[in-house]
Amino acid sequence: MILIISWNINSIRKRITHLERMMDAYAPDVVCLQETKTHDATFPFDDVKRMGFEHIATYGYGGYNGVAILSRYPLSDIQCHERRKKNDGRHISAVMTPENGAPVSVHSIYVPAGGEAPDPRINDKFADKLAFIDCCADYFAGHHGFRDAVVLTGDLNIAPLPSDVWDHHKMQKRIGHTDHDIAALDRLRRSLNWTDAVREIISPDDPVFTWWSYRQSEFKVDSKGWRLDHIWVSPGLKDNIESAEVLVDVRHWTPASDHAPVLVKLKT
Repeated sequence: MILIISWNINSIRKRITHLERMMDAYAPDVVCLQETKTHDATFPFDDVKRMGFEHIATYGYGGYNGVAILSRYPLSDIQCHERRKKNDGRHISAVMTPENGAPVSVHSIYVPAGGEAPDPRINDKFADKLAFIDCCADYFAGHHGFRDAVVLTGDLNIAPLPSDVWDHHKMQKRIGHTDHDIAALDRLRRSLNWTDAVREIISPDDPVFTWWSYRQSEFKVDSKGWRLDHIWVSPGLKDNIESAEVLVDVRHWTPASDHAPVLVKLKT
């Protein structure tokens, strides 16, 4: 069994005690982080290793962005990927080799949010977001085959299904749930015929959220959330999906990230 967690931690140094608490509570084998918000030189390597994660891949970017992969098992072929010819700490990958298991290519991705205006013709940030996703789709289609064991994790900043937002009709004109977003994410999904592990376990009709605005002090009561965080698996791993859940309670821990972690268990 491999237990994978993906979490937009919103500053690893600010929430290092939360990370340790999560490690103790759920005992993951691999943790993929987004928005680490630190250069590699100031990444808390010693703290993470004390948690039992000797194998660490980081792609830092100062006070914002930044992605990482933390693993109990050896990591090889670590790659920090440029997307749209930008070196901005948004996509890292590594090959993780579990004990007595076959290697798995693991990706941690942080898709740009896209700004405010839901029209890429007038909003350069939104156009950049869509270009980033297109670059990722081209990469996966060109570098992996359907039989490869690949896991894509991250804050993709898109909630594709009506049940992935608290009000589908109100959110259709909000970046993250527009037709442009959904079409771009679908192209990424088709790049390797990915399976959305959470929706493989939880019905697409059931509301599932991973992000709540900091403006919501009682976020579980208001429940005005979005499912922006995802774990996908390639066709070769689809039958290995054992379980999936959103660790909503972590969103309560103070000081909170505005994202809750996503957990998936894969059979080996």
